[in-house]
Amino acid sequence: MIPRRQFLLGAHAGVALAALRLAPSGRAQPRATSAADAPGAAQRAGGPADASAGLRYGAPTAYSYEALVAMARALAAQPYEPPPALPDDVLERIDYDAHGRIRFKTELALFGGGPGAFPVTFFHLGRYFRVPVRMFLAAGGQARELLYDPAYFERPSDSPARELPPTAGFAGFRVQESRLDDPGRLDWRHNDWAAFLGASYFRAIGELYQYGMSARGVAVNVATAGVAEEFPAFTRFYFEEPQESSGALRVCALLDGPSIAGAYRFELQRDRAVRMDVEAALFLRSDIARLGLAPLTSMYWYSETIKATGVDWRPEVHDSDGLALWTGSGERIWRALVDPPRVSTSSFLDKDPRGFGLLQRDRNFDHYLDGVFYDRRPSVWVEPLDPWGQGAVQLVELPTARETEDNIVAMWVPQEPARAGASYRLRYRLHWRAEEPAAAMAGTAARCVATRLGRAGQPGQARVPDGSKFVVEFLGAALAALAYGVLPEAVIGCSRGRIGAAQVEPVPDGVAGHWRVQFDLVVEGNEPVDLRLFLRSGERALTETWLYLFFPFA
Repeated sequence: MIPRRQFLLGAHAGVALAALRLAPSGRAQPRATSAADAPGAAQRAGGPADASAGLRYGAPTAYSYEALVAMARALAAQPYEPPPALPDDVLERIDYDAHGRIRFKTELALFGGGPGAFPVTFFHLGRYFRVPVRMFLAAGGQARELLYDPAYFERPSDSPARELPPTAGFAGFRVQESRLDDPGRLDWRHNDWAAFLGASYFRAIGELYQYGMSARGVAVNVATAGVAEEFPAFTRFYFEEPQESSGALRVCALLDGPSIAGAYRFELQRDRAVRMDVEAALFLRSDIARLGLAPLTSMYWYSETIKATGVDWRPEVHDSDGLALWTGSGERIWRALVDPPRVSTSSFLDKDPRGFGLLQRDRNFDHYLDGVFYDRRPSVWVEPLDPWGQGAVQLVELPTARETEDNIVAMWVPQEPARAGASYRLRYRLHWRAEEPAAAMAGTAARCVATRLGRAGQPGQARVPDGSKFVVEFLGAALAALAYGVLPEAVIGCSRGRIGAAQVEPVPDGVAGHWRVQFDLVVEGNEPVDLRLFLRSGERALTETWLYLFFPFA
């Protein structure tokens, strides 16, 4: 899997996880700067309506999304041809620092002078982004390639990037904030809200103005025993010329890799948060052991769940703290994430899921204490727009001892084997928000807000050998509406071991609807244990279902 910091640096994460915004306290908080300060773009006479002065284009060719789908189908019928290699020694020297000093000139931004609201700027190649990506401007049924020119970038005089060929190409792109006059908007020259960079990875900020986890076009053989993971890449992007007053940006992409080719259509919308409508057509060159659709990639190192004494000075380090599921039958599930001692894959069988997502529910800065603002990282929710049939949401968790690599993947895996010659068409919507979209939160069921582990037993007493204590907290309207003196019932199950008596009580913090369940688990051996818990009153469920994969303490 691609190291997360390698992706982050492409968005200049070291200097650019956001630009200045006012915190609730009124103090300015550092955000990412994503491009050099420069005046707005001028129109180029005789070129496309939105072409900035200085950008060069190739000859027009016929274009449509369905033509791009046909191109992907034809690609999949041919042997895979890897992209031409650029000088490896030069790219290797464009490291984190060198890459961060290369800036696209914002006066050349695509759509910098219109039409539409959102200018587009481009990333330079480097050590972590070695594959050139072709860019096209599409309008009126035709597309013209944006021809790469090193003069589009500001580069220090000693930058190793100057040793690349003059036709090297772009690495990816980002979408800047609105250029339209709006007192509530950030200066687009310094702030971006979506970025596509590295293989088929892309990401966006949420309503809390912070980058975090990533989405991917497709996942091929993630953590599959005996099979190497593949990283198909977006090799072309087509920017469809927007309407002048458009609040959305449409981008199409061609994907290619050793086992698969595909075409994508993205409609990107930015308001309080970010929404992406995705349409994909995929064609398999060869068998794929594990094909992941609508995949999400995140980082979870540790949290309040298990106190990692002495590992790091921060209380918690993670971009996401759980996987949320809304099943086809209507059940809502919360699976708290773990940093496992070995690669772990959990499958949640389903038919026509209503949605799933990797969420960051803990929004308390004091739980992180980090200037990279883990408390603001976006939650990402996948909403299928068509029935997906039989399959499973699979959660892959990889062991990690640091925050510099993504180690969490959530994806939809169809039930039918992915065989050479097979094709897939799917549509879905990605919500980049602080929490699940309103539809996924409908109802009064309380949500899980904390999972805590310790040694079994009672304070002041000897701890139970081979025993662990679990404390799970829920918060929500269904619990707040309970009549005084009514005690919810905890329904607890485990795949092996013995569950001790459960204690259910309101959390003594004065917050209505905030309850917790304590129980002990005694288990022998080191094999993992699947745990399941929810609260009910009579036959009515009061909470979502909490799931956890427990690896007994060594």
